[in-house]
Amino acid sequence: MLSAYITHSDCALHDMGNHHPECPERLGAINDHLLVKGLLDYMIPYDAPLATLAQLGRAHASNYVNELIDASPKEGLHAVDPDTNMNPHTLTAALRAAGAAVEATDLVLAGKASTAFCCVRPPGHHAERSAAMGFCFFNNVTVGIRHALDVHNLERVALVDFDVHHGNGSEDILRGDDRVLMCSIFEKGLYPFNGESAVGDNMVNVGLPSRSGSDAFREAVTKEWLPRLNAFKPQLIYVSAGFDAHREDDMGNLGLVEADYEWVTQQLMRVAQEHCQGRVISCLEGGYVLSPLARSVAAHVKVLIGAD
Repeated sequence: MLSAYITHSDCALHDMGNHHPECPERLGAINDHLLVKGLLDYMIPYDAPLATLAQLGRAHASNYVNELIDASPKEGLHAVDPDTNMNPHTLTAALRAAGAAVEATDLVLAGKASTAFCCVRPPGHHAERSAAMGFCFFNNVTVGIRHALDVHNLERVALVDFDVHHGNGSEDILRGDDRVLMCSIFEKGLYPFNGESAVGDNMVNVGLPSRSGSDAFREAVTKEWLPRLNAFKPQLIYVSAGFDAHREDDMGNLGLVEADYEWVTQQLMRVAQEHCQGRVISCLEGGYVLSPLARSVAAHVKVLIGAD
């Protein structure tokens, strides 16, 4: 069974201004590299649908969703956060990005795809239940998770987040939801400047010092993530796939390389094979220098599709 590759041209129309690191070119760089590497030959392409208000409402407060819709500008840029802007196409792109996670959930749980990679933007893991922040508007991955839980009636879903920044928005939405185990590794002292203390029993937070490198990252996954994931026995695994911990990305200083993203994906796929029929859904988060971003995504996707 082939994997799903979910994206949409609308996602490239969202633009937060000149020189903003979360730029439209990110998706083109990823797509071109996956194409050159032949990885898209082993994936079925799908257009990301628009998320519905009901789907968004499982993760976000309805008044926040309505406020964001009303804030969509007819021209120019509208700032919703010091580093997060809307242009006239942002709302549609954000709805596509959240809709991609829902589509991936439906495809994987229906047995139409073994795994899925959502190559979408804007990213989502900083978006809280009632706030946009950190380049994020809707929390794509948690919209997908709540769809799996509330519509497909799954009982146990895991979220793993290896972005260099802590997924505070996902934590805000999922804290206290015993149906979900969230595992996060991130660099201490970076935006959003929290996460070092878990806010609930369903959170496994590992903050690593700057310049920790591959060995510390792999040790944290092995000792902190894997025992909890195997004990939890998830029926489906979601990944907040941020690649800004790469040593060539100046957003952080953890010093990871492509081999680390390949390795961590292998560990997650082993958990998935053991507990949830290999079902993994990955949603793009960070990664802002185009070449290492594209190479790292390819290393990740290669494992997702079983080409490693």
